[in-house]
Amino acid sequence: QEQLVESGGGSVQAGGSLRLSCAGAGRRFVGYDMGWFRQAPGKEREFVAAIDLSGSSTNYADAVKGRFTISRDSAKNTVYLQMNSLKPEDTAVYYCAVNLVGWGTSRVYDYGYWGQGTQVTVSS
Repeated sequence: QEQLVESGGGSVQAGGSLRLSCAGAGRRFVGYDMGWFRQAPGKEREFVAAIDLSGSSTNYADAVKGRFTISRDSAKNTVYLQMNSLKPEDTAVYYCAVNLVGWGTSRVYDYGYWGQGTQVTVSS
């Protein structure tokens, strides 16, 4: 089954760091742009960051710019999200997904092959 699997979530205090991983299970996603999204309780899923298939272009939501870094290791079929200077408002379930329409989109419905997500909790 073609699926993405997220890992690396946990509970940290404000100012701390976490590194999320997204691995492709059953399929190689090397030739696709990828994205990270998050969904907090009672809120809609929102765009966090994206990376193109080569890893040379990235895009970030304003809320995380300068604190989060997206990267990929094509040999390992894995995309990462390094999160630094975490804030309580970063608390959410984080998902990775494949961009199905091409570079430049941050719309949830332009992405697919969603994983189950990984919980990130930041306490003040």
